[in-house]
Amino acid sequence: MRPPPSPEAQLQWLNKLQRLFSESEFTATYKFALLMALADLAVEKGTDDGEPLALTFREIAVKFIELYWQQTAPYARTLPSPALLAADSATDQALYQSNGRQAAVVSAIGAFRRQHPGLGPAAMARDVDAPCRQLVSEVAQTVSTQPVRYLQNFAGQTDHFLFETVTGGLVLLPGVAFCLRRFQPLVHQLSRNGWVRQIKAIGQNARLLGDTDNLEAFLFETPRQTLVQIGAGLRRLTGSRCFYCGERVGDADVDHFVPFSLYPRDLMHNFVLAHQGCNRSKSDTLAALPHLERWREFIDHHDDDLREIGATVGRPVDLGGSLAVARWGYSNGLNGGAQAWLRSKEYRPVTSEYLAVL
Repeated sequence: MRPPPSPEAQLQWLNKLQRLFSESEFTATYKFALLMALADLAVEKGTDDGEPLALTFREIAVKFIELYWQQTAPYARTLPSPALLAADSATDQALYQSNGRQAAVVSAIGAFRRQHPGLGPAAMARDVDAPCRQLVSEVAQTVSTQPVRYLQNFAGQTDHFLFETVTGGLVLLPGVAFCLRRFQPLVHQLSRNGWVRQIKAIGQNARLLGDTDNLEAFLFETPRQTLVQIGAGLRRLTGSRCFYCGERVGDADVDHFVPFSLYPRDLMHNFVLAHQGCNRSKSDTLAALPHLERWREFIDHHDDDLREIGATVGRPVDLGGSLAVARWGYSNGLNGGAQAWLRSKEYRPVTSEYLAVL
């Protein structure tokens, strides 16, 4: 087993990542999506050592489809009146993700959604539906010939500091999966910021965006209507009780069990129903051991139900991936001396017992 990269090596890696964002040429949003996909896969499939990590283009393609799925929907900014909204035909268009013509991944997903309205991102990883396999193959081909080929080009040179390509995929270099796991929230935030800037810089989007917009929320956050549907589904499973305190809820929040600030991606198994007070009190902290034990039991027992909800609302569904994210989050908490939330103003230290649950 290779040891993790030294602090000095991690800083050097971060410096190269910063140079990639500042010195690379961006003509589409693909590079941002690839960085986010690699960071997510490192969390879900990597380990906290310096070992390389092999990933297939199909695995990366599934992540691309999850990232771009809601972005293929028509973008409608906040307009001053319903009449103006109805009169503005531009609001029926998807945002451009590339200079010139629309990005191939967006076109492929858009066509798939029109032809197969009953299938969504949750179906991609199952590899059982022929239309899904075809879409994943098409996106994988685009990923392999475009962002994978050009991501590590910046300042007029090629610096293979992230991965080497192999037949059918790529291999993250020694220490890279560790860095992507360690700095996943930072990679996501830098990529999201760059993605938003790129969308705004594409001329064809000017009329769609207008002077004011909710662009970042549209690109990356689960729509409110979808959260309402998820909440309704969770109510059927929990009997309208708060996951944390067990009391019945009226107005309830859909909470990220592993905080969104820690892992800024929406996975169906990571959603729980919570009192607004419990949700706000827990905020961005990990949940204490009794909650973790109950969450593990909940997602194991209701795996099929959660998959059905996720398929209905178009959210990624992956029990194993959600457990890997939780192991990663609590492992970081253990190593960092984190305190986990038990109830309002009451916390417990994260210990090795937490990892035993996962």
